[in-house]
Amino acid sequence: MRADFDNSYARLPEHFYARLDPTPVASPALVALNEPLARELRIDPGSLSAEVIAGNVVPEGAEPLAQLYAGHQFGNWAGQLGDGRAILLGEVIDAQGNRRDIQLKGAGRTPFSRGGDGRAWLGPVLREYVVSEAMHALGLPTTRALAAAATGETVMRERPLPGAVLARVAASHIRVGTFQAFVARDDIEALQTLTAHALARHYPEAQGALGLLTSVIAAQARLVAGWMSVGFIHGVMNTDNMTISGETIDYGPCAFMDAYHGATVFSSIDRMGRYAYQNQPDMAIWNLAQLASALVPLIDPDQDRAVEIATEALNGFGDAFRAEWLRRFRAKIGLVREEEGDEALIVGLLQRMSTSRADFTNTFRALANTGYAGHLVDDAGAWESWTPDWQARLAREPGDTGATMRAANPAIIPRNHRVEEMIEAAVAGDYAPFHRLLAALATPYDDGPDTADYARAPRPEERVQQTFCGT
Repeated sequence: MRADFDNSYARLPEHFYARLDPTPVASPALVALNEPLARELRIDPGSLSAEVIAGNVVPEGAEPLAQLYAGHQFGNWAGQLGDGRAILLGEVIDAQGNRRDIQLKGAGRTPFSRGGDGRAWLGPVLREYVVSEAMHALGLPTTRALAAAATGETVMRERPLPGAVLARVAASHIRVGTFQAFVARDDIEALQTLTAHALARHYPEAQGALGLLTSVIAAQARLVAGWMSVGFIHGVMNTDNMTISGETIDYGPCAFMDAYHGATVFSSIDRMGRYAYQNQPDMAIWNLAQLASALVPLIDPDQDRAVEIATEALNGFGDAFRAEWLRRFRAKIGLVREEEGDEALIVGLLQRMSTSRADFTNTFRALANTGYAGHLVDDAGAWESWTPDWQARLAREPGDTGATMRAANPAIIPRNHRVEEMIEAAVAGDYAPFHRLLAALATPYDDGPDTADYARAPRPEERVQQTFCGT
């Protein structure tokens, strides 16, 4: 692998991470390679061999390490966590001048593995590859998939499964939980160092801990509103899965909704619905409150004053989220201008969709293509009662409202049943469904006969009720 590494995280104090190489595997074989992303990273795609992706060969200039972090998981303090099966190879400066991490996920045990095997099996690797690249094509901030390799080894979960490694790219892998790790140790010096590093890397225009907090709040408000606009459910919004950069990270038991309902949950480990679709904004502010708590010692020497300042910053999340949510959902129904009744109009549509369990993606896409979606709901009368107000509002919009809607409403998403079909085929040795799905998701706003089957909602017998973490 020929890349110009510049590893700023490896230059931080040694107690921020553990230095170690990936654990070699038996028989690496390349499954997928994202050549456009490689070129964007100024890496020769031809140099990305299976041996490098699987961790058997450490590239020149890389400084492999496992990052320390801590976190709350499902609202409970889990203490120290860290990269238990991921190793950061290093950082490169991409063609746009942006610093990007390259990480191997499933690269073997680390000091943070907590009894785990440090490995990943093929299913979650391909799920993250497909869904993260789909999110990128949808225009939402996300980690990216650079490559995937099979290991030629067996991973034991509920049954023996083929092992794999994912090469993941991120603006950084710094999380809310990274800050929590040092607060838990009462290591204020490390907290100051991390804050300065995060500011320089992600928000150079901001100043101090308060500047970092307000920047992350704004980034997360935009991100979660984006999730909501495409029906995405993260599934594990723990503080160790919230990045400081505002990118979506860790596609474990994630899913896209088919039938619309706010209480929708897919994650098999979210038994109480903490991270249901409708709860995601509240869970984002809960996580951000943990970041604010971690930064309190740096915001003001007077703790009471620091808490007051941090609370005021957190209170800004609601307005920022609502503004971005309205902007996105206005566009989904063809609106660019702002009018006072727009929110009620959007909520009215969502309420009718919820009652009828209408398909989220197809309902909005039908509006974009034909201006009608009554055929997709159980109660066409409910639809008809909403349409006149919508059409009257559209009449006050300048420009091509259909084009606005088509640009805001994908025709294709990574539907759960299609992802599961792809995984089952790959486990059996057939990667054709993976490559075909990946190609279709690269242009999610295009309608076409070749990809029409991916736009179809699942039949009752095809519905996926639960998604799983894979660890």
